[in-house]
Amino acid sequence: MPGNRQTEALADQLHSTAIRLLRLARVQDAATGIAPARLSALSVIVFGGPISLQDLARAEQVRPPTMSRIVDALEKQGLARRTTDPDDRRAVKIAATKKGTAVLQKGRDRRVKFLASYLSKLSDAELAQIERGLSCVKRAIF
Repeated sequence: MPGNRQTEALADQLHSTAIRLLRLARVQDAATGIAPARLSALSVIVFGGPISLQDLARAEQVRPPTMSRIVDALEKQGLARRTTDPDDRRAVKIAATKKGTAVLQKGRDRRVKFLASYLSKLSDAELAQIERGLSCVKRAIF
């Protein structure tokens, strides 16, 4: 098992690389015309399913009043809607609309193609190394 210093150095490199990748991919998000905070919240809603305002605020690490304003904007854009929870008629869930799901999926596709353009410069052996490394990282995180 690698020593603690070696593990921390690797974690530092992974951290820097992940941030760089996200910044590169995030440039593609401008094409959606949706502000970053709204796009992030919409992503949670689309990929996580209907969610309460409290849980969405927690997931996005913002206060509920801030999230309420974000959801208001998503509703105005026709990307999300508030619905009554079928299990508790007093509770409200935030759900993505078809338009919201389509916008987010197109954005994800754009990001993936953008990142694939970088990966296409690598050899088959390098791609296999990345695939093995990702498998290990996923196992450690998930």
